[in-house]
Amino acid sequence: MATPAPPATPSVLPSVLGVFAHPDDESLLAGGVLAQHAVAGARTAVVTTTWAPGSPRATELADALTVLGAGAPRMLGYGDARNDSSAPGQPRLCDVDINHAVAQLVTHIRHIRPTVVITHDALGQLTGHPDHRRTHQLTLLAVEAAALAPLHPEAGQPWQANALYTATHPHSAIRDLAPLLQGVGKSLESVPDAYATTAVDVTAWLDQKWAAIRSHRSQLEGERPLPALLGRLDDERRAHILGTEYFTRLDLTPGPPGQRHLTP
Repeated sequence: MATPAPPATPSVLPSVLGVFAHPDDESLLAGGVLAQHAVAGARTAVVTTTWAPGSPRATELADALTVLGAGAPRMLGYGDARNDSSAPGQPRLCDVDINHAVAQLVTHIRHIRPTVVITHDALGQLTGHPDHRRTHQLTLLAVEAAALAPLHPEAGQPWQANALYTATHPHSAIRDLAPLLQGVGKSLESVPDAYATTAVDVTAWLDQKWAAIRSHRSQLEGERPLPALLGRLDDERRAHILGTEYFTRLDLTPGPPGQRHLTP
């Protein structure tokens, strides 16, 4: 497993766009990184693929993004696969034509022009939620399409992000999370330690991250939501769970020209 990196030099932190399925995913999975980059003066933004802009969770999302310094919500407005009230009258993200959703996300990428894009991993983040997996697929297609002028010309000028990071959970990093999730009947989908290429120590931004998570007030109640589970822990145990964020880097920029063989 990667060793947590020390805080980066503020002047070299890149602009970041997070693409996540639900309100609260941005805070739970990358709240520390978003706060770190925003405090350093880097541009940060978040696109949320489900829930309608006028829903109660949209207000919570706006509050969380204010805490993280990530601007106003950008919501695609599709339905949550497990909540019919998330976007009345709109198709579920899992059912929508993916080309249409890709075009929407390409517009955001070309407008925001991020250096780095963050999204869910292919497993769908611990619980394997279908919206997480669909958002992962959508983001992979959109970051490539955003760089190619013939694709979605109506979405603006092409933009090539340098890297895509998928937020993930290595096997050895879920020891404290496992009993919480298993205790409420949730599954655990983690990756081999070597698959996580980047571990960011976000303890310096933990207060902001936790405040952003708590901004999602509807998720602080009940037995199953992760924010509610975390809220019942003592400060030390919660900090241990939230203090490191793990990612797998996927390079997006083309390799050197003139190659005559495939290279690793």
